[in-house]
Amino acid sequence: MAAAARRAPGLLPLLLSSPSGARIPLRRALSLIPLPRSYRLLSHPARPFSTSPFPTSASASNGAAAERTRELHLYNTKSRKKEHFRPRAPDGEVGMYVCGVTPYDDSHIGHARAYVAFDVLYRYLRYLDYEVCYVRNFTDIDDKIIARANQLGEDPFSLSKRFSDDFLSDMANLQCLPPSVEPRVSDHIDQIINMIKQILDNNCAYVVGGDVYFSVDNFPEYGELSGRKLDDNRAGERVAVDERKRNPADFALWKAAKDGEPWWDSPWGPGRPGWHIECSAMSAHYLGHSFDIHGGGEDLIFPHHENEIAQSRAACCDSSINYWIHNGFVNVNSQKMSKSLGNFVTIRKVIEMYHPLALRMFLLGTHYRSPINYTIEQLNVASDRLYYTYQTLRDSEESCQQQQKNSGDSLPANTLNYIQKLHDEFETSMSDDLHTSVALAAISEPLKVMNDLLHTRKGKKQEKRLESLAALEEKIRVVLSVLGLLPSSYHEALQQLREKALRRASITEEHVLQKIEERTAARKAKQYEKSDEIRKELASVGIALMDGPDGTTWRPSVPLSEEEGVVVKT
Repeated sequence: MAAAARRAPGLLPLLLSSPSGARIPLRRALSLIPLPRSYRLLSHPARPFSTSPFPTSASASNGAAAERTRELHLYNTKSRKKEHFRPRAPDGEVGMYVCGVTPYDDSHIGHARAYVAFDVLYRYLRYLDYEVCYVRNFTDIDDKIIARANQLGEDPFSLSKRFSDDFLSDMANLQCLPPSVEPRVSDHIDQIINMIKQILDNNCAYVVGGDVYFSVDNFPEYGELSGRKLDDNRAGERVAVDERKRNPADFALWKAAKDGEPWWDSPWGPGRPGWHIECSAMSAHYLGHSFDIHGGGEDLIFPHHENEIAQSRAACCDSSINYWIHNGFVNVNSQKMSKSLGNFVTIRKVIEMYHPLALRMFLLGTHYRSPINYTIEQLNVASDRLYYTYQTLRDSEESCQQQQKNSGDSLPANTLNYIQKLHDEFETSMSDDLHTSVALAAISEPLKVMNDLLHTRKGKKQEKRLESLAALEEKIRVVLSVLGLLPSSYHEALQQLREKALRRASITEEHVLQKIEERTAARKAKQYEKSDEIRKELASVGIALMDGPDGTTWRPSVPLSEEEGVVVKT
């Protein structure tokens, strides 16, 4: 293809991650020594990390944890400032609990935003050679599930299982690594009942007619996470106010059984857990009463996480979470996303028309704590940048495979400088509260250098050209893998991006090729106005034509009508 086909379309820093082949310490892979090609198995769908709860790391066992050159800083909602991350366990083992979905409907892009953000944190902690136990739950029994099941005439557990499976499929499409443990509320009723007993024994709850309520008046620290005073707190978040409460802000730990609802036996009669108690019980069961990170969306700060703190401390006075981390909201076309406004966007709806990694790249283009504005225009920019990235890396891979290179000699100084700069910018940005947008921007210059080496006269004459291409591609792969943006095959990902572009344009590839032939004939006949019309017609629906020595080809692009109106944020 012509060099024009490799132009970086837009400035949005977009990237990708996933399989990398052999298990090696990722941080070390960004060192200046190029990795052997045996680590570059794009067609091999191996996971980038072990899937065991606490994977072993050769580097960690050799003291790599002590060699960390970048200190990770994370914003702690509780302290309202960035703090140096120090795990509780002396051996560097990290416990992380992230509140999961209530599976009563298709997952939306707000869910995608949250779980992509915490997937990146999970990946980066492991890149830094921490061993991580990542727990993410399913709230598989809840008022919303019961209401939806009744509406559809379906068993609540059948409905929640169906939407749980769909959620897991969505996460796999977005290349979110599976957590170490994915507990369901219905499997942990005993743990929940035992924790409620402890809270009652410690005089922080009371029983009313088979219901059990937490007494906020008996927990003086209530409100320390959200900064709310008791007078400001609104009663009930998912249920109507119960006048039997001693304080309107008291919340249910156990709900007495109602006709037609699932229930379990308990010391207070048949019933089911309240919303908040489940996470306190399951996090304590898998991580202990004190662990490192608790995360979720900003909307969970109050009341859910505030209530979790109260419950956990009331059950065990030594309970403590070191870092409370929350991601920002998703707006749609500058409006809050909600079903009532009719702008509710599901993950499945997006990936019908866009590659799942284009959605992931879009989400990572904004810092996780900032609100993000979802628009089709910005998604088109992300998809375009993704294609450019993969095309560059694929061209590099093919060039290195087709031509012999000498791997024995050192790399040119300028190549080493680019690699060192990428290494520094990547670690600096990610260690500063996971600034993924800056990390994505860091690969822009190496990609441009690679395109120069691939397609310009000067670049093709450069000393150690193939060795430089291979080394640059290796380093970019590491960055993409940590960000969750690396496909198992560049070729397959490019083909998928092309197919999605054709679907958005509502045309077939045969139609595009026919238009290319018509344009070629018009140019030969010196009908340049007709030739331009054909090019603009395709460009208006996101199909760009590129003329080169071997003829005209096409690639996906931002639709021509959008190019001037898109404001790209980095």
